[in-house]
Amino acid sequence: MGRIKTDMVKRTARKLVKLYPDKFSKDFNKNKLALKDLAEIRSKKLRNVLAGYAVRLKVLGDELRPKARKKTFSGGPRGSFRGGPRSSYGGRDNRGSSGSSAGRPPARR
Repeated sequence: MGRIKTDMVKRTARKLVKLYPDKFSKDFNKNKLALKDLAEIRSKKLRNVLAGYAVRLKVLGDELRPKARKKTFSGGPRGSFRGGPRSSYGGRDNRGSSGSSAGRPPARR
């Protein structure tokens, strides 16, 4: 697992890569030099993190925005969340039940 970058680092790196796409490349050391010329970054660590994230953006094809994910559930042993083979009432299996109470919970006595 990798390290998690803060929103400030991501936002700043995306903005700089978008404004100056010709200044950044897939080379970390060149990006450090570009950041030195483009922005006043007092912290060596912050400059290195920004340069590294700029490399990541360039490697991923200048993808400046994360794509929206679909919220679906398609796992587990009982099929998918939408329209799976067991999408009957309450997720219960109707096989083996008799009478007109198919799919209903057992009656209380």
